[in-house]
Amino acid sequence: MRTVPQREDFDGARIAVVGMGVSGTATYEALIEHTGATLSQWDAKGDDVGARLLTAEALLDWDPNLVVIAPGIPAVSDIYRAMGAYRIPIWSEVELAWRMRSVDAEGNAAPWLAVTGTNGKTTTVQMAEAMANAGGFNAKAVGNVGDPLITAATDEQGPDILVVELSSFQLHSTHTMSPLAAGCLNIADDHLDWHGSREEYRAAKARVYSNTQVACLYPVDEPIVSAMVEEADVVEGARAIGLTKSVPASGQIGLVEDIIAERAFGPERFHSAHELFQLSDLEHLAHGDVPLHLLNDAMMAAGLVRAAGVEPAAIQRALSTFSLGGHRIETVAVRGGVTWINDSKATNAHAARASIRAQDDGSVVWIAGGVSKGARFDDLVADIAHKLKGVVVIGEVQEPILDALESQAQGVPVTIIPPGSAKVMTDAVHAAGQLAGRAGVVMLAPACASWDQFVSYADRGQQFAQAVLE
Repeated sequence: MRTVPQREDFDGARIAVVGMGVSGTATYEALIEHTGATLSQWDAKGDDVGARLLTAEALLDWDPNLVVIAPGIPAVSDIYRAMGAYRIPIWSEVELAWRMRSVDAEGNAAPWLAVTGTNGKTTTVQMAEAMANAGGFNAKAVGNVGDPLITAATDEQGPDILVVELSSFQLHSTHTMSPLAAGCLNIADDHLDWHGSREEYRAAKARVYSNTQVACLYPVDEPIVSAMVEEADVVEGARAIGLTKSVPASGQIGLVEDIIAERAFGPERFHSAHELFQLSDLEHLAHGDVPLHLLNDAMMAAGLVRAAGVEPAAIQRALSTFSLGGHRIETVAVRGGVTWINDSKATNAHAARASIRAQDDGSVVWIAGGVSKGARFDDLVADIAHKLKGVVVIGEVQEPILDALESQAQGVPVTIIPPGSAKVMTDAVHAAGQLAGRAGVVMLAPACASWDQFVSYADRGQQFAQAVLE
């Protein structure tokens, strides 16, 4: 049985909860239940969601001691600037959850395994959750997947381990989190409009390693991530654990022929290795050969749970029966020689690149476009042009994708779905079928967010699947 300590430092505090979506609502409810703070709710929709209308001026007039902010509020917004000018602290839901986490009778809280990266976070935390549960723990994947983190962290019947998916938005205002183990899968330009610059985006991602207690996991072929680990201020004794596609040295997890081997934990790491799993354990998740990004995710998940004491046999058992979450490289149908794949969760160039490069040359009809988040796509298109059979472009603002196709994929047929189309996904699926003909892969991997024409990436994927099946 756990309890949530009453946080005396919140008593009498004036706390503004900004952004009343899923995260903000859960945050407000946790503060009501576990603190004696004076609270207010703020949202750009104001009365429509039962909150005060959010402006920087109105928020300052309320005179908060603390602002707990939703990920949807950009770091370049007037809210951040105004609070900074008056030195009013801003916390993420993650920061609040860390400070309010429930404890057992001995005062111990469930450890956190923290994961970030431009691509692959959800798959990794779900794999880690499955591995830990197979090893006899009660683990839960939370954050950007599953329940809100604040709800799980304050649950008095809560899990033994929290596997926490963290976006750069959440990490930006997270200050004291101290995970048992942490990892950044990769990094590529994304959300630059939210952060204001590439440097700010990378700095936010690097926060995942701050105060790590046992293991900082990183891919050795990602120099920027390697630098994050080298520069991180960690708990004394925490070690850097490299993930490699080569035979692992001491302190690494790597590949020996078709075996993923670990030489990272325990005194035997200096002279022997543990077999964690085999490539064949991932084959049921792949369309053909196991793609590198899927192997990366599995290696990261395995390293995280090994830091928590999960035995290798449990890791292999979990992966052999694991299934990917919805809208991630999900085969919708195979008809007339054409495979239709829903990868709506590929909301940035890095994710789309990984999915498309796993396909055969000249086979892919790519459905792309949406909210670009300040990104450009020339490098992506240059990397995947040899894979493309055709492209269908959707989205309200199509120039970034079209410019990249014109300069980097000349000769690839392109169909444009007009931004004002009332049946955008139905039209896109019909056009993709025309381009695919009697063989190939139609892949929805938009490389963009969905907010311009859909409720969410899940809504976009569901509309794609429905249009395909119809």
